[in-house]
Amino acid sequence: MIVTATEFKSNLGKYLDMVATQDVYITKNGKNIARLTSPSSNKLAVLDELVGIASRVDADEDTIRKERLARQ
Repeated sequence: MIVTATEFKSNLGKYLDMVATQDVYITKNGKNIARLTSPSSNKLAVLDELVGIASRVDADEDTIRKERLARQ
């Protein structure tokens, strides 16, 4: 959801409830200035788990699995 800073200030409660299910991007003068996101979903941790799972193209499946398990 994208909202202007003025809209966000006017309806703060509405957007605080909304952030439980989706990110809220706040704009000012047509530019993104902030993103409000739920702390319950650690999106950076999820991304970190996905990035690099198969970073080495020349590695076989067992090597990739061992590297991934070693990171945990």
